[in-house]
Amino acid sequence: MTDNPSDFSEHELFVTEFPKQGYGIVDYLQGRVHFALLDQMKLMHTSGMTREQIKETILTRVSEIIENFEPEKDSKSS
Repeated sequence: MTDNPSDFSEHELFVTEFPKQGYGIVDYLQGRVHFALLDQMKLMHTSGMTREQIKETILTRVSEIIENFEPEKDSKSS
């Protein structure tokens, strides 16, 4: 990923900010994921992908994230 200033308008077009006030942490995180997926689908659709291609791509990526998730072990001692 790059921080190219010329990409700013594209970011403005495709990145929806989730409001930070008035939500518990679980609702806030779920809202961010929801908005991120919608933004990604909007960009994919604009780039010419079909609904089925979008679905397949997103489900593949989410499955990879879940399969590679390794939670940190609790380091507290009893």
